[in-house]
Amino acid sequence: MAILTAKIPEEMAGMRLDQCLAEIFPDYSRSKLQTWIKAGRVTVNKTSFKAKDKVDGGEQIVLDAEAEEVMEYQAEDIPLDIIYEDDSILIVNKPAGLVVHPAVGHWQGTLVNALLNHQPSLKTLPRAGIVHRLDKDTSGLLMIAKSLQAHNSLSSQLQDRSITREYLALVKGWMTAGGTVDEPLGRHPADRKRHTVREDGKHAVTHYRLAQRFKRHTLVRVKLETGRTHQIRVHMAYIRYPLVGDPVYGGRFQMPANCSPELETILRGFKRQALHATKLGLQHPETNEYCEWELAVPEDMANLIKALELYELD
Repeated sequence: MAILTAKIPEEMAGMRLDQCLAEIFPDYSRSKLQTWIKAGRVTVNKTSFKAKDKVDGGEQIVLDAEAEEVMEYQAEDIPLDIIYEDDSILIVNKPAGLVVHPAVGHWQGTLVNALLNHQPSLKTLPRAGIVHRLDKDTSGLLMIAKSLQAHNSLSSQLQDRSITREYLALVKGWMTAGGTVDEPLGRHPADRKRHTVREDGKHAVTHYRLAQRFKRHTLVRVKLETGRTHQIRVHMAYIRYPLVGDPVYGGRFQMPANCSPELETILRGFKRQALHATKLGLQHPETNEYCEWELAVPEDMANLIKALELYELD
């Protein structure tokens, strides 16, 4: 058994309890959550609710979850770049090109498969302990819980937005100042694999500030307040500063004016979005101490930045 706690966000006011739980605890199926509600394993402000009961927002949820084997995927001997590890958490540096979780088209060779090989006991945790994701072609810091208690703690910190997540992104265009994008995000109506700004989407806030400016590109430091799918990529494209190399939101590839041959070769060879999770800070689930890690950009992105410094001409 594991006791999971969470506070219902104010924006969920008026929703059914089972709908709220599906949002708050996405690693469990809605049917499983409904079963636990019916069995009295869920309380709302210390009171039992039915699945269809509406919430007001701000209530304290306590879920008595079962520690059962939830992973069906196979362990694979895939190298992990481990930045930090103890009995509660694991921090890894995910390389670009590595899918985080198995899905259609990527059942093997994922971070989950690697984690199950590294520590088989993670098969009892939702998504092998992974509490947040990075896109396949985004590199950088990613945290994994090694126990249900740690999973609950990290998930709660994500919900109350106390975890520090900063990224370095190389965007097209010359920015004059930093800013904030506060626009709701949801699935694209015509392409389910894409996301877009839409009025009925989920609340999403992205803060960005200048890190380095080139002639026609800008390196920005991005801080997430929320963690929606493709959030940085969609928000940056929305304000017309799409990420370099982004095959989905970057628009048609265009070579910058007066581009040197050296830079053209490097830009054409950069086949992923130029996005790196550079900083991660959290309250340790056991010690309650604040821990923080920071990583420089990987070689491919470092080479691209170097090329812009050397070859982007007037």
